[in-house]
Amino acid sequence: MNTREYVVKRILDLCNEKRLTINGLARLSALPPSTLKNIINGASQNPGVVTLKKICDGLEISMIDFFDTDDFRVIEQEIR
Repeated sequence: MNTREYVVKRILDLCNEKRLTINGLARLSALPPSTLKNIINGASQNPGVVTLKKICDGLEISMIDFFDTDDFRVIEQEIR
């Protein structure tokens, strides 16, 4: 998996954990639903840090909590 895929996986895992739909998360994050859907379906290859911060705010977690997972600890370097 690449970084974008890990970000998508984390968003979906957190939504499942908090029993939120993508539209529900968009509302809580003050983002257009299309923004989140574009991240999830791959149309947005590089979601910005401000967008990720808004997602974290909507989930009521810090960015540290978002990235503090085994997946992000072992992710391989993408630039070679």
